[in-house]
Amino acid sequence: MSNTTLTLKHMITGYWTSQAIYVAAKLDLADKLAGGAKTAAELAADTKTQAGALFRLLRALASVGLFAQQADGRFANSPLSEPLQKTTEDSQWAMAVMMGEEHYAAWGELLYSVQTGQGSFRKVYGEGVFEFLGKHPDQAKVFDAAMTSIHGGETRLMIDAYDFSHCKTLCDVGGGNGRTIAEVLKRQPKLQGVLFDLPHVVERAKANLQQAGVSDRCQLVGGNFFEKVDVSADILLMRHIIHDWDDEKCVAILKNCRTALNPGGKVLVVESVVPAGNEPSFVKWLDLTMLVIPEGKERTAEEYRELFAAAGLKLNRIVRTAGELDVLEASPT
Repeated sequence: MSNTTLTLKHMITGYWTSQAIYVAAKLDLADKLAGGAKTAAELAADTKTQAGALFRLLRALASVGLFAQQADGRFANSPLSEPLQKTTEDSQWAMAVMMGEEHYAAWGELLYSVQTGQGSFRKVYGEGVFEFLGKHPDQAKVFDAAMTSIHGGETRLMIDAYDFSHCKTLCDVGGGNGRTIAEVLKRQPKLQGVLFDLPHVVERAKANLQQAGVSDRCQLVGGNFFEKVDVSADILLMRHIIHDWDDEKCVAILKNCRTALNPGGKVLVVESVVPAGNEPSFVKWLDLTMLVIPEGKERTAEEYRELFAAAGLKLNRIVRTAGELDVLEASPT
C-alpha cells in the first residue's frame, strides 16, 4: 500500500478516533487515571463497563498516544490524555463530549447540508442549535465549556494585539459566558463593560463575572441582537458571533450594533479570516461546522468588507493576532 493510500485510509476512518476519544471523555477515564495507572478491569468496575471492551478501547487509544499501556498491562495517562481531565487548565473534556454527541449526529448528515445549503443540525434535531441549547441546560453548560476550550486562549491574543486603552465603555455583543469581557476588564481597570446576550445566557454569565472580580464594572443586558442592541458603548465587540449567521442576518446584527455606537465608536468583529490558496487552515474546517451546525459561514477579507458595507460600516483595518484569530475594525460610513 502506498503512503498516499495509507494517508487516505487514516483520513477516511478519522471518526473512529474522535468517537473513541468521546467515549473516554464520557467515562471520565483521564480523571480516573489521575492518581496513577490502573488495569482495564479496575477501570471497568469503576465505570460500569465491560472489561474486555474497555481494554480494547484503551489499547486503540494508546496506539495513537492517548493513554499509555505499561509493561504490566495497566493503563496510565499520557500528555495527550491529560487534557481530557475536567479540571485541567486547558481541559478539552467538554469539546470531546460536544463533538461526540450533537455535533457528531449533525456531521453524519453533511451530505444533506452540501446538497441543500441548509444546516443538518436542524434536520436532525428539528430546531436550530441555539433554540436547542436554550431548552437543554445540561448541553448548554457543555457548550459553554467547549467554547472556552476552543477559544479561551484567544482572548489573551486579542487583547495583546488590539489596544482597548482608548475605550471608556465596551459592550460584548453575544458575549455568552462572560469570560471574554472579564479578561478585557481585568487588563483595563478603568474600562466599563456591558455583556449583551439572550436573557437566559446572561443569567449563566453572572457567576463567571463575579469569580473574575469584575461584576461591579460589567452591566448585564438581556436582549435579541436581531431586534435591537439596547446599549450605548464606544466599542461593540463580537467574537465568533458573525460566523454563526448568513449574510442577511449578519447585516441585521451589524446595523443594530452601528446604531448602539457612541459618536466616534467602532465595531470589532473578531473572527478567523479565511486565507486564500490550498494552505492548511483550521478555519476552513470550522467553516464546514458553521454550515452544518448554526447555518453560518467563515469569510474572506473581501467578504467581510462587503458585509460591513451593506450595514453602513467601513472596514478600517484587520489586526492580526499571534494565532489564527483576526480583529476586524469597522466604523460608520
